[in-house]
Amino acid sequence: MSERPESLLEFPCDFPVKVFGTAEADFAETVLAMVRKHAPDTAERSISVRPSSGGKYSAVTVLVRAESQAQLDAIYRELTGSSRVKMAL
Repeated sequence: MSERPESLLEFPCDFPVKVFGTAEADFAETVLAMVRKHAPDTAERSISVRPSSGGKYSAVTVLVRAESQAQLDAIYRELTGSSRVKMAL
């Protein structure tokens, strides 16, 4: 029987983290600050924001240079622990 790999990703790699929340002026900056706790080299140019069709929500994508699965897990825990984040993919 073969062992199951810890991750299907090969590290390091660029990994898009998608975050959804209520459209507020500082939502993207807040998301970037949370990501930078675990990936401090993440540049501002690595972020893109798309408003929902009704303008109530924002979809923020941050391209992270991921070094390990543990780092990605920590980023997702940080994001989903925030009351401002509705969903993170």
